[in-house]
Amino acid sequence: MRLALAVMLLPTVSLIQANAPAPVAVQTPAKGAASSTQAQDAALLQFLDQAYDAQLALSPESQTQLGLKTQYDRLDDYTDAAAVRAQALSEQQLKDLHARFRPEQLGESARVSYRLFEYEVARGRESFQFRKLRFPVSTNGSPAGEIPVLLINNHKVNTVADAQAYIARLRETERVMREVSATMRAQAAAGIIPNKVNFAPARADARAVITGAPFDSGPDSTLLADFRKKVTALDAPAETKAKLIADASAALTGPFRKGYDTLFATLDAIEPLSKGNFGAWSLPNGAAYYADRLKSSTTTNLTADQIHALGLRQVAAIRQEMEAVQREVGFKGTLEQFFDHIRTDPQFKYPNTVAGRETYLADARAVIASVMTAAPRFFSVLPKTPLEVRAVEKWREGTASTAFYNPPSADGSRPGIYYVNLVDMNQTQKVQVAGIAAHEGAPGHHFQIARQQELTGIPKFRKFGGYGAYTEGWGLYSERLANEMGVYKDPYARFGMLSLQVWRAIRLVLDTGIHSKRWTREQAIAYFKANSSVSDKDIAREVDRYFNWPGQATSYMVGQLKITELRQRAEKALGSRFDIRDFHEAVLSQGALPLDVLDEQVNRYIAAKRG
Repeated sequence: MRLALAVMLLPTVSLIQANAPAPVAVQTPAKGAASSTQAQDAALLQFLDQAYDAQLALSPESQTQLGLKTQYDRLDDYTDAAAVRAQALSEQQLKDLHARFRPEQLGESARVSYRLFEYEVARGRESFQFRKLRFPVSTNGSPAGEIPVLLINNHKVNTVADAQAYIARLRETERVMREVSATMRAQAAAGIIPNKVNFAPARADARAVITGAPFDSGPDSTLLADFRKKVTALDAPAETKAKLIADASAALTGPFRKGYDTLFATLDAIEPLSKGNFGAWSLPNGAAYYADRLKSSTTTNLTADQIHALGLRQVAAIRQEMEAVQREVGFKGTLEQFFDHIRTDPQFKYPNTVAGRETYLADARAVIASVMTAAPRFFSVLPKTPLEVRAVEKWREGTASTAFYNPPSADGSRPGIYYVNLVDMNQTQKVQVAGIAAHEGAPGHHFQIARQQELTGIPKFRKFGGYGAYTEGWGLYSERLANEMGVYKDPYARFGMLSLQVWRAIRLVLDTGIHSKRWTREQAIAYFKANSSVSDKDIAREVDRYFNWPGQATSYMVGQLKITELRQRAEKALGSRFDIRDFHEAVLSQGALPLDVLDEQVNRYIAAKRG
């Protein structure tokens, strides 16, 4: 059975269009102005790259994530003063942009860059008033986990100086934890207190980081093991290496450990103040905060009520597709009973062992390989950067999401990484392996994000930035595209994909339910379980994520519906001239875009193909 790419989209398309920001008219310069336009385009590109570099200079951690070694011995400033400085810099840069450039004097791509820079500063300005409502420590992560991730995955040690910078960052961790703790205590004093679900996982993940040598008599802790491995590979005298390892051990047991103890003390002080689990509605000015989060996540003006209704319709539509697969495999009973069958039957499980985890990773890699074989029939340009599949590290399994993509370094020397959380194989489903690999790896995030970083002629803020509705919408679109590419080898794999699709439709219902309609955690979990075969542990982890990240969960399906609507528009307009490779190139060739700007981009592609 071939799954239709669109799922009862007609009622939703007009809703998304009606609420998109109004498009800005694009004027084409006269032929005589072409050389002047090129000069202005080049000047704008230089200006925007300098603006990006100035913002990047405020974040040593972002520099390292991009593969740079500037400010290599520093961590970010986590104070509110730093946020104020960054916003002030953006506002000044916007003034400079308006003083120096006029959109009508720019070429097509440069006009898009101009608009996107305006858009991002405006969004930042609107969101700035709500910055103190975001929790720096939650089940979605905290500096206690993110700093080790940065050091292990991104901080390269090619020289003795690099190793010394690593040690300096271990010492810097104490300052970061003081700053984060001060923010949390100030929030608590203002009645802004994390939900109860956050404390145990955040504390457990942080404790995992300080387990092992040099903190105790066990084998090397994760960080010391990483540092020892990197230093051992250095071309340096043995005594130099020994001193580096001794200095790192002293930094870990000294300022690093003191920083973690500061965080633990803050968690211990605040936890008794937490009264339960509540959505954004419970925060000061919570309704306005949530509306702002929805606007950022979807790049539309859709309201919570509209998104909630959209989600209910999509859940109903995808359930019909799932029932068709249930009939295809001959399962007798209700769809809910089929969910339980998928959730519990041993045939759909991997062994909860090292071998079981390795089998999962091998299966995911095989899916990626099959996509790469089929890809030239669906894409005219593929990313050059390789893609790896890895299991989430043990010490962050408790707060890491089910699966996610880590972008390559700016120079492509670090691959794109598809991470999967294999904390409990009893909760991991074989039927979802292919769909998740398609979304997080190929043709999903890797084909979009790695490709975007390889684009030329666009400014850095577009190469390394993004918009949730576009990025996650592409990932979700890719799950269905993988069916056209022949990735799903049996009905159960297609059901697994549909279980992921309904998961994202459920997100529309739950995110708005929690933050606007005051749903309880128990109510959210019950709705999720009634409409999905997702495991109980994944459901609980997901619901906690929605509580802690207002609006983000709505980006996936809103974006997917828009991309699918645009494909249907192109297919109808172009008929026999429609080529899926050209459509995908139109969607991907300018990088991530707000949905209204993507709409214009696809319209230009259609007009060009019509001739």
